[in-house]
Amino acid sequence: MYAHDFSEFHEIELGEDGRFGYKYLPLYWREPDRRPFLVRVDNKLAGLVLVKKGSELSGNEAVWDMAEFFIVRRYRRRGIGTSVAQEVWRQVPGLWEVRVMESNHSAHLFWVHAISAFTGETILTGRVESRGKSWRVFAFESKPVSQSRFVG
Repeated sequence: MYAHDFSEFHEIELGEDGRFGYKYLPLYWREPDRRPFLVRVDNKLAGLVLVKKGSELSGNEAVWDMAEFFIVRRYRRRGIGTSVAQEVWRQVPGLWEVRVMESNHSAHLFWVHAISAFTGETILTGRVESRGKSWRVFAFESKPVSQSRFVG
């Protein structure tokens, strides 16, 4: 479903088996610098988030990259995506880049809101051209959550 939604922006073709493939998916369960998250709402699968170390656009290997982010249409515009993104940033602190295709206006608005709410600052984007496509890139830092110690 994610690939189908995204085929509006990317030239993604159906395979002969009638599916959209994603060749990197198995790597998210094998490589330590990749993290998969499944999104559930009321115990029902509602989306996915794939995060990897290393920027697709700047080449900075220290940056966390929001490689894939998908919330099923039924669960959109309820604050679920914002909550999910912010939870991922809390679980994976560090420098982040979120890239959005210039033509994906609704995603751009979503990320402006989600990141600004998370950082407490107005977030600005940079524009980058890569492989014939124009991207908006958000760069920010997710600081580690300090663990309070309870004395009992």
